[in-house]
Parts: sequence; structure tokens; C-alpha cells
Amino acid sequence: MFYVYILHSALLNQFYIGFTSNLEQRLELHLNPTENRKFTAKAKDWKIYFKIECETKTQALAIEKHIKNMKSKVYIENLLRYPEISIKLLEKYKV
Repeated sequence: MFYVYILHSALLNQFYIGFTSNLEQRLELHLNPTENRKFTAKAKDWKIYFKIECETKTQALAIEKHIKNMKSKVYIENLLRYPEISIKLLEKYKV
């Protein structure tokens, strides 16, 4: 199982989009000050804002790329507001 996840930092008022097979471990890496992180090192208040459970790595990568290509905070906020968007993404990128 793979996840596309979106983290939010209230301090920076920014989102971070990624994918992983182990969400809890990945979040710990983002919050760990000893890890070699670039973007997420700017804040220590990252919280999971949204996640989508994907069947395959290929599907997760495609959905992550789709969300990043949207380049829109409104789109990210709408993912949480309208669950049908996630369903459509999973169907669109089903392998």
C-alpha cells in the first residue's frame, strides 16, 4: 500500500506533497532535525493535512504528480473539502 500525503505548516502557511509506503515513518523523517531535509526543515510544525491510499507505487506517483502540477492551494484545500475529487483521481490513475 502506498500513500500520497499532503503536509501543512501553519507557521509557514505552506503545503508539502509527497508519497510513501510508510506514512508514520515518513512524517517522523520530515520532523527529525538530524535528517537531511531541505523544504520541510524550514518548520517543525508539519501535520498531515490530507492523504490518499493508493493500490500501487505507479498510481501514487501519478497522483502526486497531478496534485503538484495543479500548483494551487485552493485545489489542495478542495481535496479535503470534496472527497469525490480523491475518488476521481484514484479512478483516473488506476493501473
